[in-house]
Amino acid sequence: MSAKVIHFPSRPSRLALRLEWFATDKSVLLGIWALYFALRAAVLLIDVAPTSDAEWYYARAASLAAGLGYLDNSGAPTAFWPAGWPIALGLTFSRFGTSLVTLGLFNLVSAMLIGVTTLALGRRLFGSEGAARAGLLMLAVYPNAIGYVPLALTEVFYTALLMAGCWVVVTRTNRWQLVSAGLLFGFATLVKAQTLVVVPLLFAIDWLRMGQVWQRLPRLLTEGLMVLGIAVLTVLPWTIRNEVQLGHWIAVSTNGGYTLLTGNHDTATGDYTPGAPVVKELMARPGLNEVTRDAEAGRLGIAWITQNPDRFLALAPKKLARLWLPDGEAEWAYQGGAPGYARFEIVYRAVRVLNQGYYAALMLTFAAAFFVMIARRRRDGQRWIGWWLLPYGIALYPTLICLGFSGQSRFHYPVMPWVCITAGWLVMTALGRLGERTALKPTLH
Repeated sequence: MSAKVIHFPSRPSRLALRLEWFATDKSVLLGIWALYFALRAAVLLIDVAPTSDAEWYYARAASLAAGLGYLDNSGAPTAFWPAGWPIALGLTFSRFGTSLVTLGLFNLVSAMLIGVTTLALGRRLFGSEGAARAGLLMLAVYPNAIGYVPLALTEVFYTALLMAGCWVVVTRTNRWQLVSAGLLFGFATLVKAQTLVVVPLLFAIDWLRMGQVWQRLPRLLTEGLMVLGIAVLTVLPWTIRNEVQLGHWIAVSTNGGYTLLTGNHDTATGDYTPGAPVVKELMARPGLNEVTRDAEAGRLGIAWITQNPDRFLALAPKKLARLWLPDGEAEWAYQGGAPGYARFEIVYRAVRVLNQGYYAALMLTFAAAFFVMIARRRRDGQRWIGWWLLPYGIALYPTLICLGFSGQSRFHYPVMPWVCITAGWLVMTALGRLGERTALKPTLH
């Protein structure tokens, strides 16, 4: 005599219930936010003076706050390095006072905006609250992201602008929102001149992620040009200022040629090498002003690439390695500017080692997520191109730039929230599958 086996719906496994709790309970999200804020507020208690690039930016911001203008160290008007970050910081200093406390609090606000957009973009790009929360949690405990908050460097503020601009474009419902996107990308361009590369990338993904590509092309092309046009208009007053005060049409800054040369010369090693003999010789030449020196540097860099295409190509792997392999460079700022560094050097070094391991895990997960997502979308009969590709596009743009100029691990800082968003999706997807496999399946004989 045979008995029929009746299968009833599976009882959720303990892991599945925990994942549901993580993705739905308000207290979990509040806890992640509390951790995110607390770690970034705590690092502001470390006394660290601006050094190197940070010292330049801080001094320019203080000059602007005092009403003296954007001046070099000798007191002359300059366009050296993009002025967007000193302008924003100078406005803050003029309102709340020039101090490291003001700087830290401004960066803390920017860091919180990064957190907000990380959560919002995680929800939108992957359609999962659990993945969005996991991405925010990964970013919350990422040491290098935390370490930048007290520093007078561009990275925290720039990342907030970049993510906010992308969020506006991704979630837009009318063309008026494109005005704010243009303003955000325009000011981001004043912070990092290469930013406008992101705008075509955004609209290319939007164009190809759905059907009817040729019917949709004119509208998306118009919207993309609108964002670019408003961004250019946002930068234009600074460009006009440069022509008035320096006598030359300089779109954003006068360090582009210099940066090109530091990454492409006979003794280049793939990283930013301002101490190279060719660079020193150029800086020491008499009779060259700021603009002509930068133009000459650019000419020398292009000439070297043209004359040495094989060596230029050979530098590419080194530049990529400099950009993507190391992490935790925030420690250098504390090594040079924190009076207590020597006493706690072993702690700083331990955090640096832990950060490198955590960074490697994030990047491996980020890489794996690309192939997993393509496989899932093909299995489900979806177009493989979608908004989920945006984090990879954001990672591609500094990669291409570093190949032409030089590699620095600092340049991948704005990519890391996107890495966390994507890694969060893969981790939650993997845990969800594991939870399904371990579900209890009751039967009745």
